[in-house]
Amino acid sequence: MSKISELAKIVEEGRIDEVVPAVQAALDEGAAPLDVLNDGLVEPINVLGEKFRLGEIYVPELLIASKGMKEGVAVIKPLLVSGDIKVLGRCLFCTVEGDMHDIGKNLVTLLCESAGFEVVDLGMDVEPDEIVEAIEEDPTIQILGMSAMLTTTMYAMKDTIEALEEAGLRDKVKIMIGGAPVNQDFADKIGADGYSPNAPMAVELAKKLLG
Repeated sequence: MSKISELAKIVEEGRIDEVVPAVQAALDEGAAPLDVLNDGLVEPINVLGEKFRLGEIYVPELLIASKGMKEGVAVIKPLLVSGDIKVLGRCLFCTVEGDMHDIGKNLVTLLCESAGFEVVDLGMDVEPDEIVEAIEEDPTIQILGMSAMLTTTMYAMKDTIEALEEAGLRDKVKIMIGGAPVNQDFADKIGADGYSPNAPMAVELAKKLLG
Protein backbone atom coordinates (compact mmCIF):
# COMPACT_ATOMS: atom_id res chain seq x y z
CA MET A 1 0.00 0.00 0.00
CA SER A 2 1.38 3.44 -0.96
CA LYS A 3 1.82 6.17 1.62
CA ILE A 4 -1.03 8.15 -0.01
CA SER A 5 -3.35 5.13 0.26
CA GLU A 6 -2.36 4.73 3.91
CA LEU A 7 -3.12 8.42 4.47
CA ALA A 8 -6.54 8.08 2.84
CA LYS A 9 -7.37 5.14 5.11
CA ILE A 10 -6.25 7.10 8.18
CA VAL A 11 -8.44 10.07 7.24
CA GLU A 12 -11.45 7.90 6.44
CA GLU A 13 -11.14 6.08 9.78
CA GLY A 14 -10.88 9.37 11.68
CA ARG A 15 -7.45 8.71 13.20
CA ILE A 16 -6.72 12.42 13.56
CA ASP A 17 -3.40 12.16 15.44
CA GLU A 18 -1.91 10.10 12.62
CA VAL A 19 -2.86 12.43 9.73
CA VAL A 20 0.02 14.91 9.83
CA PRO A 21 2.74 12.23 10.16
CA ALA A 22 1.09 10.31 7.31
CA VAL A 23 1.06 13.44 5.10
CA GLN A 24 4.75 13.97 5.81
CA ALA A 25 5.51 10.32 5.09
CA ALA A 26 3.80 10.58 1.70
CA LEU A 27 5.76 13.73 0.87
CA ASP A 28 9.01 12.11 2.01
CA GLU A 29 8.25 9.19 -0.29
CA GLY A 30 8.24 11.67 -3.19
CA ALA A 31 4.53 12.13 -3.73
CA ALA A 32 3.47 15.43 -5.33
CA PRO A 33 1.69 17.77 -2.88
CA LEU A 34 -1.36 18.03 -5.16
CA ASP A 35 -1.63 14.22 -5.31
CA VAL A 36 -1.41 14.01 -1.52
CA LEU A 37 -4.17 16.60 -1.29
CA ASN A 38 -6.51 15.08 -3.87
CA ASP A 39 -5.97 11.35 -3.28
CA GLY A 40 -4.94 11.28 0.38
CA LEU A 41 -7.10 13.99 1.92
CA VAL A 42 -9.99 14.97 -0.36
CA GLU A 43 -10.93 11.57 -1.76
CA PRO A 44 -11.63 9.89 1.63
CA ILE A 45 -13.89 12.82 2.53
CA ASN A 46 -15.73 12.34 -0.77
CA VAL A 47 -16.15 8.65 0.09
CA LEU A 48 -17.50 9.49 3.53
CA GLY A 49 -19.76 12.16 2.07
CA GLU A 50 -21.40 9.56 -0.14
CA LYS A 51 -21.74 7.15 2.79
CA PHE A 52 -23.35 9.95 4.79
CA ARG A 53 -25.79 10.64 1.94
CA LEU A 54 -26.73 6.96 1.91
CA GLY A 55 -27.20 6.88 5.70
CA GLU A 56 -24.29 4.51 6.27
CA ILE A 57 -22.46 6.89 8.63
CA TYR A 58 -23.51 9.82 10.81
CA VAL A 59 -22.46 13.44 11.30
CA PRO A 60 -19.88 12.81 14.09
CA GLU A 61 -17.89 10.42 11.91
CA LEU A 62 -17.87 12.91 9.03
CA LEU A 63 -16.84 15.77 11.30
CA ILE A 64 -13.96 13.81 12.85
CA ALA A 65 -12.60 12.85 9.45
CA SER A 66 -13.00 16.43 8.25
CA LYS A 67 -10.97 17.68 11.18
CA GLY A 68 -8.17 15.28 10.27
CA MET A 69 -8.33 16.40 6.66
CA LYS A 70 -8.02 20.07 7.67
CA GLU A 71 -4.89 19.31 9.69
CA GLY A 72 -3.39 17.60 6.66
CA VAL A 73 -4.35 20.47 4.37
CA ALA A 74 -2.52 22.88 6.69
CA VAL A 75 0.69 20.96 5.93
CA ILE A 76 0.09 20.84 2.17
CA LYS A 77 -1.11 24.40 1.56
CA PRO A 78 2.28 26.19 1.78
CA LEU A 79 3.67 23.72 -0.76
CA LEU A 80 0.88 24.46 -3.21
CA VAL A 81 0.90 28.25 -3.10
CA SER A 82 4.67 28.79 -3.04
CA GLY A 83 6.64 29.91 -6.05
CA ASP A 84 6.01 32.40 -8.82
CA ILE A 85 2.49 31.83 -10.11
CA LYS A 86 0.82 33.93 -12.78
CA VAL A 87 -2.34 35.58 -11.44
CA LEU A 88 -5.29 34.19 -13.41
CA GLY A 89 -8.03 36.30 -11.88
CA ARG A 90 -9.71 37.38 -8.66
CA CYS A 91 -12.47 35.34 -6.99
CA LEU A 92 -14.89 35.85 -4.12
CA PHE A 93 -16.04 32.67 -2.35
CA CYS A 94 -18.58 32.04 0.40
CA THR A 95 -21.08 29.61 1.84
CA VAL A 96 -24.53 31.14 1.54
CA GLU A 97 -26.86 32.50 4.21
CA GLY A 98 -28.01 29.96 6.78
CA ASP A 99 -25.37 27.37 5.89
CA MET A 100 -22.44 26.60 8.19
CA HIS A 101 -20.68 24.03 6.00
CA ASP A 102 -17.33 25.09 4.58
CA ILE A 103 -15.31 21.97 3.75
CA GLY A 104 -16.04 22.07 0.04
CA LYS A 105 -15.71 25.83 -0.18
CA ASN A 106 -12.36 25.72 1.61
CA LEU A 107 -11.04 23.10 -0.80
CA VAL A 108 -12.12 25.17 -3.80
CA THR A 109 -10.41 28.20 -2.26
CA LEU A 110 -7.19 26.26 -1.67
CA LEU A 111 -7.06 24.77 -5.16
CA CYS A 112 -7.91 28.07 -6.86
CA GLU A 113 -5.14 29.80 -4.92
CA SER A 114 -2.68 27.08 -5.89
CA ALA A 115 -3.71 27.44 -9.54
CA GLY A 116 -2.97 31.16 -9.52
CA PHE A 117 -6.22 32.88 -8.59
CA GLU A 118 -6.38 35.61 -5.97
CA VAL A 119 -9.13 34.68 -3.52
CA VAL A 120 -11.33 36.63 -1.12
CA ASP A 121 -13.09 34.26 1.31
CA LEU A 122 -16.15 35.69 3.07
CA GLY A 123 -16.66 32.51 5.11
CA MET A 124 -19.94 30.85 6.06
CA ASP A 125 -23.54 32.02 6.50
CA VAL A 126 -23.07 35.04 4.21
CA GLU A 127 -26.16 37.11 3.43
CA PRO A 128 -26.86 38.39 -0.11
CA ASP A 129 -26.37 42.00 0.97
CA GLU A 130 -22.90 41.18 2.30
CA ILE A 131 -21.94 39.68 -1.04
CA VAL A 132 -23.29 42.70 -2.94
CA GLU A 133 -21.36 45.04 -0.64
CA ALA A 134 -18.13 43.06 -1.09
CA ILE A 135 -18.40 43.25 -4.89
CA GLU A 136 -19.26 46.94 -4.77
CA GLU A 137 -16.18 47.63 -2.65
CA ASP A 138 -13.83 45.52 -4.79
CA PRO A 139 -14.40 46.07 -8.52
CA THR A 140 -11.46 43.76 -9.34
CA ILE A 141 -13.52 40.67 -8.42
CA GLN A 142 -14.27 38.67 -11.56
CA ILE A 143 -15.83 35.50 -10.19
CA LEU A 144 -18.33 34.86 -7.40
CA GLY A 145 -18.39 31.29 -6.11
CA MET A 146 -21.23 30.22 -3.80
CA SER A 147 -21.57 26.95 -1.91
CA ALA A 148 -24.51 25.30 -0.14
CA MET A 149 -24.78 21.91 1.53
CA LEU A 150 -28.45 22.02 2.50
CA THR A 151 -31.62 22.03 0.42
CA THR A 152 -32.95 24.63 2.85
CA THR A 153 -30.15 27.08 2.01
CA MET A 154 -29.56 26.52 -1.71
CA TYR A 155 -32.17 29.11 -2.70
CA ALA A 156 -30.07 31.80 -1.02
CA MET A 157 -27.99 31.52 -4.19
CA LYS A 158 -31.00 32.68 -6.21
CA ASP A 159 -31.62 35.50 -3.72
CA THR A 160 -28.01 36.63 -4.09
CA ILE A 161 -28.16 36.70 -7.89
CA GLU A 162 -31.36 38.73 -7.72
CA ALA A 163 -29.71 41.14 -5.26
CA LEU A 164 -26.78 41.57 -7.64
CA GLU A 165 -29.20 42.27 -10.48
CA GLU A 166 -31.01 44.91 -8.42
CA ALA A 167 -27.67 46.55 -7.58
CA GLY A 168 -26.65 46.60 -11.25
CA LEU A 169 -23.69 44.31 -10.58
CA ARG A 170 -24.77 41.02 -12.15
CA ASP A 171 -22.87 41.63 -15.38
CA LYS A 172 -19.71 42.57 -13.47
CA VAL A 173 -18.98 39.00 -12.28
CA LYS A 174 -19.23 35.41 -13.44
CA ILE A 175 -21.13 33.26 -10.95
CA MET A 176 -20.33 29.62 -10.19
CA ILE A 177 -22.09 27.40 -7.66
CA GLY A 178 -21.45 24.07 -5.96
CA GLY A 179 -22.54 21.84 -3.10
CA ALA A 180 -24.41 18.61 -2.50
CA PRO A 181 -27.99 19.73 -3.25
CA VAL A 182 -27.27 21.71 -6.43
CA ASN A 183 -26.60 20.69 -10.04
CA GLN A 184 -26.31 22.16 -13.52
CA ASP A 185 -30.10 22.34 -13.92
CA PHE A 186 -30.36 24.41 -10.75
CA ALA A 187 -27.53 26.65 -11.92
CA ASP A 188 -29.37 27.26 -15.18
CA LYS A 189 -32.64 27.86 -13.35
CA ILE A 190 -31.27 30.60 -11.08
CA GLY A 191 -29.13 32.23 -13.74
CA ALA A 192 -25.65 31.19 -12.60
CA ASP A 193 -22.87 30.96 -15.18
CA GLY A 194 -21.68 27.53 -14.16
CA TYR A 195 -21.76 24.58 -11.75
CA SER A 196 -19.01 22.30 -10.50
CA PRO A 197 -19.52 18.97 -8.70
CA ASN A 198 -16.12 19.06 -6.96
CA ALA A 199 -13.15 21.25 -6.11
CA PRO A 200 -10.71 20.27 -8.91
CA MET A 201 -13.41 20.83 -11.54
CA ALA A 202 -14.24 24.18 -9.93
CA VAL A 203 -10.74 25.38 -10.79
CA GLU A 204 -11.22 24.38 -14.43
CA LEU A 205 -14.63 26.06 -14.46
CA ALA A 206 -13.14 29.29 -13.10
CA LYS A 207 -10.52 29.27 -15.85
CA LYS A 208 -13.19 28.63 -18.47
CA LEU A 209 -15.45 31.41 -17.21
CA LEU A 210 -12.60 33.90 -17.59
CA GLY A 211 -11.81 32.65 -21.07
